[in-house]
Amino acid sequence: MADRTNSDETRTESDSLGSMEIPADAYWGIHTARALENFPITKRPISVYPDLVVAIASVKQAAARANAEIGVLDPAKANLIDRACQIIIDGDFHEEFIVGVIQGGAGTSTNMNANEVITNIALELAGHAKGEYQFLHPLDDTNRSQSTNDVYPTSIKIALAFSLQFLLTELGLLRDSCSAKSVEFSHVLKVGRTQLQDAVPMTLGQEFHGFATTLNEDYDRLHETLWLLAEVNLGATAIGTGITADPRYAEAVVRHLNQITGLALTTAPDLIESTSDAGGFMSFSGTLKRSAIKLSKICNDLRLLSSGPQAGLGEINLPPRQAGSSIMPGKVNPVIPEVVNQVAFSVVGADMTVTMAAEAGQLQLNAFEPVIAHSLLQSIVWMAQACKTLRVNCIDGITANEERLEVMVGASVGVITALTPFIGYQSAAALAKTALLTGRNVADLVVEANLMTRDEVTKQLSPARLSGIEAITSAIPIIDLPIPGADSDPSR
Repeated sequence: MADRTNSDETRTESDSLGSMEIPADAYWGIHTARALENFPITKRPISVYPDLVVAIASVKQAAARANAEIGVLDPAKANLIDRACQIIIDGDFHEEFIVGVIQGGAGTSTNMNANEVITNIALELAGHAKGEYQFLHPLDDTNRSQSTNDVYPTSIKIALAFSLQFLLTELGLLRDSCSAKSVEFSHVLKVGRTQLQDAVPMTLGQEFHGFATTLNEDYDRLHETLWLLAEVNLGATAIGTGITADPRYAEAVVRHLNQITGLALTTAPDLIESTSDAGGFMSFSGTLKRSAIKLSKICNDLRLLSSGPQAGLGEINLPPRQAGSSIMPGKVNPVIPEVVNQVAFSVVGADMTVTMAAEAGQLQLNAFEPVIAHSLLQSIVWMAQACKTLRVNCIDGITANEERLEVMVGASVGVITALTPFIGYQSAAALAKTALLTGRNVADLVVEANLMTRDEVTKQLSPARLSGIEAITSAIPIIDLPIPGADSDPSR
């Protein structure tokens, strides 16, 4: 890599609109400079998404190899472009990709930025100065056989495939963490709830196993979306007709691109349709939203289960991560689930953005792929980081408030549901009402009513049977006896 300077020297570059002075040490050129003037919107350069930079460099590298193979680009020039792209793929010069993530022009500024940086790196490799495009040109050589309209969407799909691997890794680790907690809490009985009201008993382990299962389902659904990213329109050039590209180019460039990326990309069967359609991005976004919503639901449950600690449910204890109030000493908030909730809200909003951008395409091109790329890449990165912080800073450190859970199960009338096969619904309902009014233990009431023996009640109300882990294999005949005191004042 050539040394960078901090001088105020400039070089002059020209395009069809005129000339501009470019910082002498910049690897980008006039097209990038115009984009900086035109799109000072987000103040976030495309380099915030390294996978996108690597994806673009991979496409340019594949194009150089394909162009050399079919004989439309001088092998020496192709080799220089190839080497420059590899340097970027290896992680250098990413700071030169400076155009904003949101831009007009359907991604043209991003493509131009890449062409200029790659070309100027290649020029230095050949012993020339930056900007000496008479030896190697950003458009005639680095962009040979290409258009923004096939390079950019292909690069987005590759970047999404790369980023998705990071998310899948973190999602898998979070799933495994919940699964480990399901084993740890397998013996802890608690009251299940429906519509926020007491229902029937279960184990805390079963609850966390449910979390693990839903995360695994999302892992599988997200993994399946890779096929949405596999079909590319590389070789379509401007609108899908392949104008300016050799007929052999499309097959050659995709073959080289697969070798470079390790992906299994295929050329779309209808390049005109593929160039204008953003439906694949919309489907991918919908799957990402599904995962975010389900992750948010888990965080809602964690906040409810840990509420209190004295005046709430207080069934589990989340790791204390920071002081929760500037005015209330000792208060600790569920900050990790809260931040994950907010990531989910953002992903939902991004999905709407992608939906509207996909709908807004006109005729042979969708001009709004920059916001699609930004929305999806940001969602994936944030989701992956959210999964990581939820695992490391929350799930792994959760403990069960076993004493409180034991008391709550013992006082819950929901346990009588397990006895209805033996005493009947009517008797169970009457006893449940009595237990609620008196605060008496359900098991004691059943025994006192001579509906079941103490041993029978104890057996059926064991944690294994209450949680459904151990199936009920036989029924005790229902004893149709009046319930003592059922019609009298329960306070007597």
